Amino acid sequence: MNDDDYSATELGSHWLERPTADATPDRVEGDVLRFGPGVTTAALRRAENSPTMVEIWHGTLPGVPAPRPARSRWPRRYAFAAVVLIAVLLFLAWRQFGPGVAVRDVHVSAPGNALGCDGTANVRGVVRTDGRPGTVTYRWERSDGTRSGLLTEKLARGQKEASLRLLWTFHGPGTHRAEARLVVISPSAHAAAASFTYDCR
Repeated sequence: MNDDDYSATELGSHWLERPTADATPDRVEGDVLRFGPGVTTAALRRAENSPTMVEIWHGTLPGVPAPRPARSRWPRRYAFAAVVLIAVLLFLAWRQFGPGVAVRDVHVSAPGNALGCDGTANVRGVVRTDGRPGTVTYRWERSDGTRSGLLTEKLARGQKEASLRLLWTFHGPGTHRAEARLVVISPSAHAAAASFTYDCR
């Protein structure tokens, strides 16, 4: 080969591959920018400021807030069931640990006929409640100046009445007008009395 015919341009020309005007990319992501002769500085600046694939993938585009994580739909789905469960638990707790028994009224009845010699009077007291469970504390007081100690009566749930009795025995001849008094101490103060006659001649 003659050295005078050597040309670097001609020797390397077959290694140069220039894109043809009809070449179309298989997939376009964003803007396709072609660099080379004729690309202006403004075009380069736009390319430098354009989002990259990594930024698009991770959602970190400049000036665009990152997407918020999707909220779980669990609270909406189970909210009603949770409210019902809480209401049932509160109701059970109220029944177990809520207010105790409340006394509404007290009534006492005694024998209608005169009590005979050496007889025993059966005095009956009734305590009416609201039906809640609890304990009633009470005592009996007699007109002869004596009184019982503090007594208690337990009431179950749904029991709206407690029946209490006092047996009062008399001896010897005479006539006496007697009175028995039922005094409820707790859960609230109530009292009622009844009288009868002892007649032994």
